[in-house]
Amino acid sequence: MKNSDTPLSTDTSRHALISRLARRVREVRKQKGLPRRVVSELSGVSPRYLAQLEAGEGNISIALLERVARALDVPIEALIARKITVDSEAQRIARLYEGASDDVRAQIKALLGSQVQGNPRTGRICLMGLRGAGKTTLGKAAADALGLPFVELSTMIEDETGMPLSEVLSLYGADGYRRLEAEALEQVIKRTGPVLMSVSGGLVEQEAPFARLLERFHTIWLRTSPAEHVERVRAQGHLEPIKDQPLAVAQIKSLMDKREPLYARAEAQIDTAGRSATRSLQDLVSLIVTEKFVKKPDM
Repeated sequence: MKNSDTPLSTDTSRHALISRLARRVREVRKQKGLPRRVVSELSGVSPRYLAQLEAGEGNISIALLERVARALDVPIEALIARKITVDSEAQRIARLYEGASDDVRAQIKALLGSQVQGNPRTGRICLMGLRGAGKTTLGKAAADALGLPFVELSTMIEDETGMPLSEVLSLYGADGYRRLEAEALEQVIKRTGPVLMSVSGGLVEQEAPFARLLERFHTIWLRTSPAEHVERVRAQGHLEPIKDQPLAVAQIKSLMDKREPLYARAEAQIDTAGRSATRSLQDLVSLIVTEKFVKKPDM
């Protein structure tokens, strides 16, 4: 009798496991506000297979499940454990957070981050501003002077995709690039230790990633005049020869005016207009040390 009951018992346990797994994947995905399409892109599991998984109709291998768990940013055991004890008040707060706007979520993250013992931004610095302000040139030099690793999100994206930025933008579009940049930012955040990083000029217009940036990094706005922005970008070979210089300067000025309130949220700023690279580097390193964003190593 015992042996004859085993297949039925095993079948029941298997069904319970699949149902529990389906429910957990649905719940976690919705709590994190991730469309199934995004989870598919992050995990490499097809949307159709994910739909079957969430409906309790598919058998998934441990390898694929582990990829789904990584995409959802949860440990794999959280998806298959029999019981996960969660305080009812925590569940209520989680539901309120799920229905909150991006702005409210960003404020909550910043508030909670400030409660963590120690400052998560210590030794972690980010340079932001329009292209041509000197983020890459000064960033690399300052990182070398301070003994910090230098990270550029655009380079990370090129390394990840195996394509230059022009092809990334052509293939993925602006929305796809923003998603890739947000993912690269999260990768840097998860790293331990000091770092000096630079981001694209447009990241500040992405509400959630910008909130994460302000929460996890000491931020410095590098700025210069519209005319110097145009000249520096052209010198870098990123612009075709400009026939209408006044028009190009006017376009840069318009973009600067639009983003200035966002850039102004940085903890500090340096104006590189009319200054040599050597003087600007001195200003940047001095600011970082004076503000105690990081300690300058003994020479």
